[in-house]
Amino acid sequence: MGSIPTLISDLALILVIAGIVTIIFRRLKQPLVLGYIVAGFLCGPQFAFFPSIVDKTNISTWADIGVIFLMFTLGLEFSFKKIFKMGSTPFIAACTIIFCMIGLGSITGHFFGWSRINSLFLGGMLAMSSTTVIYKALSDMGLRQQRFASSVMSVLVVEDILGILLMVILSTIAVSSSFQGAQLIGSLLQLALVLVVWFVVGVFVIPSFLRRSRKWMSKETLLIVSIGLCFLMVELAESMHYSSAFGAFMMGSILAETIEAEEINLLVEPVKDLFGAIFFVSVGMLVNPSIIVEYWLPILVLILVILAGQAIFGTTGYLLSGQPLKVAIQSGFCMAQIGEFAFIIASLGNSLNVTADFLYPVVVAVSVITTFLTPYMIKAANPAFHIVEKHIPSYFHSILDDAGNLPSVSNDSAWSRLMHALFKQVAAYCFLSIAVIAVSFNTLLPFCRHTFTHWWGNAICGIITLALISPFLRAIVMRKNHSEEFKKLWNERHFNRLPLVFTIIVRYVIASFFVFYIINFLSPFSTLLHWFIAFFMVLVVMASRKVKESSIKLEHLFFRNLNSREALAVEKGKANPQYAERLLSVDVHMAYVTLPMNTHFAGKTLKELDLARQLGVMVASISRVGQSIHIPGANEILYPGDVLQIIGDDAKLKAFAQKVGEDVYEEVEPNESKEMILRSLPVSDTSLFCNKRVNESGIREQYQCMLAGFQDKGQEQLALPHATRIIRSGDILWIVGERAAIEALWAEEFSK
Repeated sequence: MGSIPTLISDLALILVIAGIVTIIFRRLKQPLVLGYIVAGFLCGPQFAFFPSIVDKTNISTWADIGVIFLMFTLGLEFSFKKIFKMGSTPFIAACTIIFCMIGLGSITGHFFGWSRINSLFLGGMLAMSSTTVIYKALSDMGLRQQRFASSVMSVLVVEDILGILLMVILSTIAVSSSFQGAQLIGSLLQLALVLVVWFVVGVFVIPSFLRRSRKWMSKETLLIVSIGLCFLMVELAESMHYSSAFGAFMMGSILAETIEAEEINLLVEPVKDLFGAIFFVSVGMLVNPSIIVEYWLPILVLILVILAGQAIFGTTGYLLSGQPLKVAIQSGFCMAQIGEFAFIIASLGNSLNVTADFLYPVVVAVSVITTFLTPYMIKAANPAFHIVEKHIPSYFHSILDDAGNLPSVSNDSAWSRLMHALFKQVAAYCFLSIAVIAVSFNTLLPFCRHTFTHWWGNAICGIITLALISPFLRAIVMRKNHSEEFKKLWNERHFNRLPLVFTIIVRYVIASFFVFYIINFLSPFSTLLHWFIAFFMVLVVMASRKVKESSIKLEHLFFRNLNSREALAVEKGKANPQYAERLLSVDVHMAYVTLPMNTHFAGKTLKELDLARQLGVMVASISRVGQSIHIPGANEILYPGDVLQIIGDDAKLKAFAQKVGEDVYEEVEPNESKEMILRSLPVSDTSLFCNKRVNESGIREQYQCMLAGFQDKGQEQLALPHATRIIRSGDILWIVGERAAIEALWAEEFSK
């Protein structure tokens, strides 16, 4: 074999240095992301004491793959259903923080005289907090069970999806080199269409494919299929001029709705860790000390902007979303750092060649420092709350707390439920119809025209397209016409019937418009005739039993695929009960605590632990492998690995989690005397065991060893021992036990 390629030597250098540095950072209890950045700096050209990377192009390619895997796993932890179930609360907080921080970052960039595009990208980098850093900080500080922690994590989820949209917007602005409102609105509408179509089509296809092929899916095959689907979506996104990160995120979010989502996440995690490490190392390679020294003032100002801006706007955003003052301040102070998304947006600016070279190392330096300061900002939240509490009027403080403690009450009227359902269904089926028409006109129509004549090709394409969208058109018009809400409103008051009929007419016109558009695009006849044919064909579709069966079958398939993971979570007791949100109104909430494998709680009943009296918490349910125990009784025994659903206030939940973490058996150091060994023992006339039955020999009870078998002289085969077999002189006993026990037995046997 010839000389080692530069790719392998560069990879060896990266992984060795990254491994050593991250061990040090783990020892110092610092985020590994910072360790990777430091390792990248040590491998980079700016640090002359270590060997440097030879071929940066290859490393850049691997870093791009790292971004793809980071966004893919982010999508796997994301759920559109969860976003909609959260309501408006996290959206209000996330939008307030992002828009205010983008504006503040852009103003800061203009203050230093940077270009408009640099300032805009800077605002995007400062707007996104680090999910990884916050999650680790809350875990290390034992705050995961606090009320504000769940609020922070829900806002971070929304920030992630808004970050994807922000990347698309920045890409559009960078490519067009302008801020044209109409073009930007058109791009956002196109993005919304792509999002809905990809998601809906993906939910139809991907879970069905995985379900049908599940019996042939090993872990290895599932990993290959998942990564293959990820890169297929990446390629599709690139072909539509979207970023690869956007495509990876979308496939992850589609797979997140499948039963296999958690297993896929576990399988992809090591791959993501490898390529993600390379990405963050490549970030560190761009750190230039001379630029940091030159731009020390902007770095210092940006650090202050993030700390103050996130604390102020974060607190404001959470207050506007309905959180009480204390929770809002705690949540806002958590957000005071930037991380992964800042690097991804910076990489986007570099790849598009629209940002200056100095911006990347400046943002990296700001990220490193704000990450180090995150635990201190979290600790500063409570003192800040006490200061604010003292200086604001008492009536204003009570208003804020009352607003935060009010239970969320939605308009649950029949009209509200019906209109909400109609809007969602019409939008979904309209997007599906648009997608089918777009694909048909761009792929099927040219093929039909090439294969047949122009008009015959138009006719064949039109018939196929109408057949494909007919189940969607019927669903637009007929869906919910026989629902409980519709029947209730129809029978409740005669005044309701006219508006209900009007909703049917509107949906009928919408469905007819799709038919009209297809016919009008493909047919040379008059517009009036096209409308007449469209109205008539929709009537035919509504009356067709075959179309009805197809429509119902497709809808059942979609909701089965969409709800499969949630149904499994409910079955295993991993889903939050409906009353969880109501608990917030009485200043208590719910948290999940997993018992360690070496916990002292194992083997004890709830009555023995007396958690309500001793720690002030209640166990609502217990989840363990294969079963869920709701409202467990006092005699229910706990086992290692049990996931306890706990109800209590912040202080009690924190104390309980700390108690669970501390009340464990100490790890026993490896001891050679505990090693299990096998030895043979020839039986003589003077042996301890001669002429005794096996069950009377005391080998197991007295010496804590086990008789594995008998061996006759001259025979290689072992005979299994029977309890009543008599041990005779000349037998060879094969005995298994710990080394110390074997040596004690041997010492007593041969002392005679």
